Amino acid sequence: MKPESRAPRQLALALPHAESFAREDFLEGTSNADALAMIEAWPDWPGKVLALVGPEGAGKSHLAAIWAENAGARRVSARALGEVKPLEELATGALVIEDAAAPLDERALFHLLNLTREEDASLLITARSAPAQWDIVLPDLASRLRAIPVVTLSAPDEALLRALLVKLFTDRQLSVDEALISYLVTRIERSFAAARAVVGMLDREALRRQGRVTRALAAELLQHEA
Repeated sequence: MKPESRAPRQLALALPHAESFAREDFLEGTSNADALAMIEAWPDWPGKVLALVGPEGAGKSHLAAIWAENAGARRVSARALGEVKPLEELATGALVIEDAAAPLDERALFHLLNLTREEDASLLITARSAPAQWDIVLPDLASRLRAIPVVTLSAPDEALLRALLVKLFTDRQLSVDEALISYLVTRIERSFAAARAVVGMLDREALRRQGRVTRALAAELLQHEA
């Protein structure tokens, strides 16, 4: 007896997709209006240091990219502070410290903050919580962090979440209709992270099935996720 033949299974490959961080592609809404205004107010910042705070995927990296372009800033991960040369990083007069949170190299950060002041440079810090809330051991650093102005990005409203979903699908070159967007807006958590997750999930499953991203597909997948 011949073994039953089976059709080859379609593999969902994680193909790269470009996400634009240009100013014209930033989605404005009530949740990020204050943050955008502060980014665009540079160089008129109090103390020339600003902390940009918000949840994962809230747009901190996009705003940091906009500011870095305008200010000619270099960018460094907070985790790498102890491995870089502060004076070199501040060579352009502006620097972004990304994804800062305790624990970190406190002495390196304190030295960088002092050098920023001495060099009359500008510093943008992105983080998920305000610097004043970090568990810091060095008293002098804790005091300096409490003095840094903070601007916060909050959860998106419905209009911004809708626009975000459209942008995320467009970034992946996926054509979707209004019915799908309206369905997702009412059924996913109102957060940037949730929007990114559901778009990625739908893209992968549509690729696996060699089909389109539709409302029916979304309903099926979200029902299984519930």
